[in-house]
Amino acid sequence: MESIRSRNPQAALNSLEAAAISARGGFACVFSTAEEYEAALISERRASGRYNARLNRWPAIVFIGCAMMVVGTVLLFS
Repeated sequence: MESIRSRNPQAALNSLEAAAISARGGFACVFSTAEEYEAALISERRASGRYNARLNRWPAIVFIGCAMMVVGTVLLFS
């Protein structure tokens, strides 16, 4: 195994810089700003249907239940 001292210091520095550049390349982001990332994320979620309005049936069930109670009360006391 070679010692760092026995090698050329400039070659060691160049090797270190090359390793740093290749390491940074793995962390590159395709978005230049956070707003660009958020816009892409929202459009992807919309395309997958994640933001579609869900049909909530609870209000209709509660309304029908209350209407039945009112009708039952009116029939009971009339």
